[in-house]
Amino acid sequence: MLKALLGLLALASVQQQAVVSPEVHPDRTVTFRCEAPNAQDVSVSIEGGKAALKMTKGAGGVWSVTTGSLEPDIYGYSFNIDGKATLDSHNPAIKPNLIWVGNMVTVPGKQVWEPRNVSKGTVHHHFFQSKAIGAERDFFVYTPPGFSKAKKLPVMYLLHGFSDMASGWTEVGKAHVILDNLLAEGKIKPMVVVMPLGYGVPDFASPNGRNFGDRQRTLNNFTRFETSLLTEVRPMVESNYGTATTADKRAICGLSMGGAESLFIGLKHTDTFHYIGGFSSGGFPANKPEEVFPHLTKAQLARLKYLWMTCGTDDGLIGFQRGFSGWLKDKGAKVETQETGGGHVWMLWRRALSAFSQKLFK
Repeated sequence: MLKALLGLLALASVQQQAVVSPEVHPDRTVTFRCEAPNAQDVSVSIEGGKAALKMTKGAGGVWSVTTGSLEPDIYGYSFNIDGKATLDSHNPAIKPNLIWVGNMVTVPGKQVWEPRNVSKGTVHHHFFQSKAIGAERDFFVYTPPGFSKAKKLPVMYLLHGFSDMASGWTEVGKAHVILDNLLAEGKIKPMVVVMPLGYGVPDFASPNGRNFGDRQRTLNNFTRFETSLLTEVRPMVESNYGTATTADKRAICGLSMGGAESLFIGLKHTDTFHYIGGFSSGGFPANKPEEVFPHLTKAQLARLKYLWMTCGTDDGLIGFQRGFSGWLKDKGAKVETQETGGGHVWMLWRRALSAFSQKLFK
């Protein structure tokens, strides 16, 4: 009896190990598999996809579906089992998030975010108690290969989007890999990159929170983060890493909420940042730009060396980019804008980081 039971357990173990998901094929199609023997309906949602893909139930209660050929990229995805979002238990590549956790799959194609045999920089993780926010915060710092504090390198502050964690740009955006590869190609200047947790209100990114629906809460989120970045994070970075302390050696950029924060902070402090980038930028905690920047002058805007905004045309935030960039141009700003295909996705933001970083510190 015991021998038979052990045999069944061994067989079950082999069957479980035999399930491969996701499986990337040479033609860049991807097969997803999900074990759900008692489910009635299973699908997979893939980042950038127009609709979830229905999966078909097979032997042993394993559901599967194969995509069409995908462009080389890193795709976030999650299963939906009878109406409930579920992780792929066979894939250790997790897409960390405070609200929408998922998995990731890489369709290779010699892209700038894919690791190469080049010299590697270092990612450091710091924690501190923020007086401005009233909570413990963290931030990541990328230092390039051969880093020396004595070199006084320029610095880029790189901000994540709503619901992301401070690790968003490294875990999902692969910022450190992108920077390593661009440095190896001689396309960017060596720089320190700071990636802080971007919430001025500690529980701003919560599933049941008011978030952007509460204007005062949103304003607090922006302003407290601004104070923490400028008076807490920046001094620590300059002290610990010996970064340059002039505005022409500082950049600030980010995606979505982080894009809005970059514009909000950067345009209020053109004496601190001479490079500003907004990727699929969200809106501000006010109806009109003049309510956010009541004292912004042509002379202040003239300090900027580069101001860039990019957004996908399928993204609902394209209207904000068009409206705000037009308002800035009316104020005398030199704004470069880009509109690409696609929506509110990491595929755009990785490319945006690559493009923006190549414009810096010339």
